[in-house]
Amino acid sequence: MKKKSLNGMNQFIKFLLNNFPRSLLIRLSILFNPLFNFILKGTKFTDPINGKSYNKFFPYGYNNQRKNALSLGTLSLERHRLLWLYLKNETKFFNRKNHILHIAPEQCFYNIFKKHFNNYYTADLNSPLAEYKVDICKMPFRDDKFDFILCNHVLEHVYDDDLAIKELQRVLKINGIAILQVPIKVELNKTIDGRKIKDPKIRNEMFGQYDHLRTYGKDFFNKIEKHGFKVHRVVYCDYLTDDQIKKYGLVKDEIIPVCVKV
Repeated sequence: MKKKSLNGMNQFIKFLLNNFPRSLLIRLSILFNPLFNFILKGTKFTDPINGKSYNKFFPYGYNNQRKNALSLGTLSLERHRLLWLYLKNETKFFNRKNHILHIAPEQCFYNIFKKHFNNYYTADLNSPLAEYKVDICKMPFRDDKFDFILCNHVLEHVYDDDLAIKELQRVLKINGIAILQVPIKVELNKTIDGRKIKDPKIRNEMFGQYDHLRTYGKDFFNKIEKHGFKVHRVVYCDYLTDDQIKKYGLVKDEIIPVCVKV
């Protein structure tokens, strides 16, 4: 019975991801968030973003679903919880005086950052959380404005990702940090480009998601560096215990590209 219930939840989440626009899912998740915090309370997992513990993290994925990936308490995935731990423990990100640019803001971070920072800017073409409805390839911000930029799992959706990276570099301060997380297959030496593929079903088969335009390989880091960044490939789980990795629901080999403007 328990296995049937889990399979049913897997299929339900997959159905939502593949059939409803992300903007609607964000609005619904915000509405039901207090209920999730109440009914899922437990001790098995901890979401470091809100510090609360739960009896369950949920599977997540458009095709092949990952176990213990989604915390319904904050709507965070493994990469969000890992990034939170890194920013909190290893950087000066949370200095209230920092100017922060958040591209396609994730709902797990949005309210916390909005309350914490005096200068918090959100930008995206479609997200209901974004204050500035702008194209990442042509932003209205002045040069050298931001101390930190968060742009996570965005570039794989952008047709001209080189232009987007160049624009992110332009608005970042010298020695500022951009976190540019993308799906990377490190076994690939070269990125697979699918921009000419129009059929979303084929893109889904090739890239694991219907709205992805490419699968990045190891050359992603060279791409970033040629636009004026020094890239640090941070595998932050290397600094955590196995118990912490399990408790927070993290992926061991997740890479955080910490990109410093030089």
